[in-house]
Parts: sequence; C-alpha cells; structure tokens
Amino acid sequence: MSNKTENSTKETAGLGRRRFLNSAALAGLTVGVAACNDKPAAAPAASGAAAPAPAPAPVASAAGGTNVHLKPGELDTYYGIWSGGHTGDMRILGLPSGREIHRVPCFVPDALVGWGITNESKAVMGTKPDGSLKYTVADTHHTHASYKDGNYDGRYAWINDKINSRIARVRLDYFVCDKITELPNVQGFHGIFPDKADPVDPAINYTTRVFCGGEFAIPLPNNGQDINNPEKYRSMFTCVDAESMEVRWQVLIDGNCDLTATSYDGKLAATNQYNVENGIHYEDMMSAERDACLFFNIARIEEAVKAGKFKTIGSSKVPVVDGTREANKDPKTALTAYVSVPKNPHGVNASPDAKYFICAGKLSPTATVIELAKVLDWFDGKMEKLDDAIVAEVEIGLGPLHTAFDGRGNAYTTLFLDSQVVKWNVDAAIKFHAGDKSVKYVVDRLDVHYQPGHINGSQSETRAADGKILAVGCKFSKDRFLPVGPLHPENEQLIDISGEKMVLLADHPVRGEPHDFIIFKRDLLKPKQVYSHDDFPLAITDPKESGVTRNGKKVTVKITSQAPAFSLREFTVKKGDEVTLILTNLDKIEDLTHGFAIPNYNVNFIVNPLETKSVTFIADKPGVFWAYCTHFCHALHLEMRTRMIVEP
Repeated sequence: MSNKTENSTKETAGLGRRRFLNSAALAGLTVGVAACNDKPAAAPAASGAAAPAPAPAPVASAAGGTNVHLKPGELDTYYGIWSGGHTGDMRILGLPSGREIHRVPCFVPDALVGWGITNESKAVMGTKPDGSLKYTVADTHHTHASYKDGNYDGRYAWINDKINSRIARVRLDYFVCDKITELPNVQGFHGIFPDKADPVDPAINYTTRVFCGGEFAIPLPNNGQDINNPEKYRSMFTCVDAESMEVRWQVLIDGNCDLTATSYDGKLAATNQYNVENGIHYEDMMSAERDACLFFNIARIEEAVKAGKFKTIGSSKVPVVDGTREANKDPKTALTAYVSVPKNPHGVNASPDAKYFICAGKLSPTATVIELAKVLDWFDGKMEKLDDAIVAEVEIGLGPLHTAFDGRGNAYTTLFLDSQVVKWNVDAAIKFHAGDKSVKYVVDRLDVHYQPGHINGSQSETRAADGKILAVGCKFSKDRFLPVGPLHPENEQLIDISGEKMVLLADHPVRGEPHDFIIFKRDLLKPKQVYSHDDFPLAITDPKESGVTRNGKKVTVKITSQAPAFSLREFTVKKGDEVTLILTNLDKIEDLTHGFAIPNYNVNFIVNPLETKSVTFIADKPGVFWAYCTHFCHALHLEMRTRMIVEP
C-alpha cells in the first residue's frame, strides 16, 4: 500500500456511516468529497472502529447462564462459521444471539454481491471454455478453520462441496472466498479437517495442510472402464496444501471416508469409515460386523511420496500411495492403520487434551475412545494389537452421531434416535471400560427438537475449549416454528453448558440443509473494514483514469464510484461489442458499499470500500440502459446512476 493510500485510510477508518451520510446530505451535490476527507472527531467512537474491542464474558441471564438476548448495540462474544448446505455458501453467525450476520458465497452464484457474475469471482469458481460457470450447484457440509498453537489463528476457513468434490478457502480478514480446488480421483468429498502442526518440524506449529475424505468409491480412472467391476472401485484420502490450495498427495484406501480429524502434534489424521465392505448396493454395505477408524501416518506418507513410491491415475499428476490393508500389514512401514469400531460410525472428533479421537456409533449405542499415543505405539512396533488403542467403548444412547467438548474432560454427543444430547465424562468412561462398573460416566441428558446431527461447542476442538455454549443442528423442526408449507426449516438450538446441567437457551430456524460448524471467540479475528488498492491489479486510483478504450470489437470501460456519483455520467458502446467494465469504489468509509446494475444485461455486483471488480458481456441490445447503484450509500443514492448507450 502506498503511503498516500495508507494515510487516507487511517484518516477515515473511524468515520462511521451515519456520520458520513449526515455530512454528505448537508453537502448536497458535492459528491461526498468533503465528508470523505473530514477527519473524525474523537467523540463519535460508537459509530464503529476498524478493530473490535476485546470480547467480554457472555452476558449473565436471570437463570445464571448465558443470555441470548443482547441489548441494542451489544456485540456477540463468539463468531460461528456454519456450512450453508445446498445454497453452496458459508454462513457467519454471532453467538450467543444466533444472529446471521453474513454469508460468504463460494460454490454457486450469489446475486447480492455478484458472485459468479464478476470476472474475478468466475476465475475463482472455474469456467467452461465458453466462459460460463463449470458448476452452478453445490452441497456444502463441513467447515473448519486454520490453527496456530492449538487454537484458531483467524487466517482461513475451509468448506467442502460434496457434489462436485471441491474445497473452498475463505480469507477471514475480508470474509471472501479466494480459492477453490476440485479434487481429482474423488467423488462425494465429505469430511475435511486442517492439520494443527507439522508431523516432523515442531517449529511449524500452524496449519499447512487440509485433509479431505472421499466418500463414494469409483472406478479409477473413472473414464467408462470397469463400470461393472465393483471390486475395482476405490475411495481416496486427499491432502491439500493450505497456502497454494494445490493437491499434495492422495492415499488409495479400502472402504470409504466419512468425516475427518487431526491430532494436535500433526502426526496423525483419521477418518471414520462406514462401508468397509466397499459395497455398491445398500445390502452390500451391511455385511461386516464392524467398520473402522482409519489412521494416516502423515510423515511416512510424505516420505513415500518423496521417495517416489507412488503412482498417478489417469490424467492427474497427483502422487497416489497405497493405503490398503494388504499393503500395510507391517506396523513399522505402514502408512495406514485400521482400528475397528462398531458398525456404521458417524463422526470422529479430537479431544482438546490432545489424547483421544472419539468415534460415535450411529447404529451402535456406543462411543469409541481411541488413544492416539497407542496408535503411534503400534506404528512404532511397540504394540501387537492395533485395537488395543481402544480405551473405551461405552453405551451412551440411541443413534450417537457427533461429539463436542467443554475442556473440562466432558464430551457431548448427539443422539439422533433419542433426540437428545448426552454429556459424558471421558476419563470415567475409560475407567468403566477397564472394569470399574461402579463409575457413572453419563453426567446429563437434554432433550432437543428433533433428530440432532452435528454439534459443536465454543472453542470445542481447540486446546482453548471454554465450555460456555453448545450449538446442535436438529434435522427436523416440526412444531417449533410457524408453518411455511411442506419444506420446514431446520432447527439450530443453543445450549448453555457452563454448569453441571445443560440448559436449552434458544431455537433458531435455518434454511436447509446446513451441516457442520465451529464457534470461536471474537477476539481471535481482526476483520478488515476497507480494502487496499494494492489488492487489485485493475484498480483505478483516480477518477481521471475513467474512460472508454476500444481494441476492435473489444471495449474496456473504466469507471469509479464515490457517493453519490459514478465518474462517468454516461458511456457509449456499439451493438456487438465485447464490453469489459472495471469499477473501483473510491470511498474509504467503513460500510460504504456501492452496487452496479445494468438492466436487461444480467449484470449486478457490489464493490466495497476501495475494492475493484470487473464484468464482461456482449452489448447485444441497442438502446439506453440506466446503470445504477444498488446498495444504499447516500442521501442522493437514487440519483447515483449512469447511462450505458448502445448504438445500433
């Protein structure tokens, strides 16, 4: 950033939108220049600063727990990052209020911001040779964020698209998707989890990899061969580089992947597996007595790749190592380890003390606790039976699916069939499993509404789990909300877990079908309120740069916005021109977003303060088209427009 831009941004960063609008209204037709350059007085600090104040403790309610009803102007204590389900986006919530405060478009077009309309968003999403989007549907399931020192570091969050085997990265400084990668050799990409440290270098105590589980076995390569040879179908476990978002390597496995977890030391990743039979039909998936939690020795896998002990499949250049049971019988050279767990497990989660992974049984009323140190002992040849890594397998209720933690040794597991959340103590469960039947490991049960799936607590899968609040996603809402026809919303319920007993705090209807989510303290994040010109190669830094240039039938229109006017009052093109319009918002005011819409041309997008975006379209309809600002920005917002004249 240049000194001039940086100084200008500092001068206006604390200038609230209300003060700007009031000043601009008085200024009339001065284009808001005086308001933009006016240094803010110290008094109106409540208008909103660039960096939020440190998060206070959750507000106490009359019952002594957490109050979800915040006072006007009071900020939430936590951010919640939610999967958007079939809308293909990421949802941002404030907690404990449960208010949805933002949506980050990722995999599918979004009309509000112009995602899938602008050239920049199309480049992230991926296009066909004709420039149209490669995909316009998605199914987001799981979302997780980057770590440092065992806690979230506020850099990135990732989310998957199960339908088209894509993973998206979201920058948490601007809450925008900046990268999307389509995984090769994979179909039905489901669980994801970032690593928390490097498996070899302890100095790398932050996320560098993201692991992705492939759910559906397919012929490899999936090019029409072996369609009728199910014994050749295989699933893959994939490692994606957290920074470049390129695929580092894949592991060919027996069975399929469901969800994913990672150890705090970076040495192990795991996926729970249903259908170890690798069945194609429903009946074929039910014959085995037990399924598995499959562990990956990350350092050994990467050593094998480095040594060239891999193959590639089809047109993909990604190294693929052999993680099947047959190829990994010797613990001292094994890349993978298959720990047996009850049939059809659903979910694997890492405890905040870094000791255990917990698999929930789903069709078995049990939770399985696997000690990670013992898994490493098996890889080192110090333990004969791999299943001896199971230190507890205890009954907790009907239909256990997913588990969260409070940092006080307690686990919270959703019971889909019982429509409950069960609170149980991990150490007590281990003692019970070891033979002490006098131990009471179940601490509490709470009815939820209805059929709960995913669950997560505040800071749950970090070393800083604080045991304050718990969110649970219920798949059916039935009588909880006003009826709106056949399609019911889902019910995200909030629970106070600060005491011995769980207390249900609130119901929140959400559009289907969200899945996983994380909750973390707001002071771990420092979102930026204003962009820098340096973020955009096409940025227009001065209105004088505006204008129309022609290269044959290709026309470039450069234009800036600064409330309440566009720099070009009109611009002219000819029918048949390929028009690329570049728009920069020159306003430096927090929350002063502009929009740009062209009637009848399917163009509508926004530019945030100092942001630049572009669109390309064919001027195929002659006439006059009033392009206007779609985001309220000024007392003269309705007057903020320009004419696009398309000559015959």
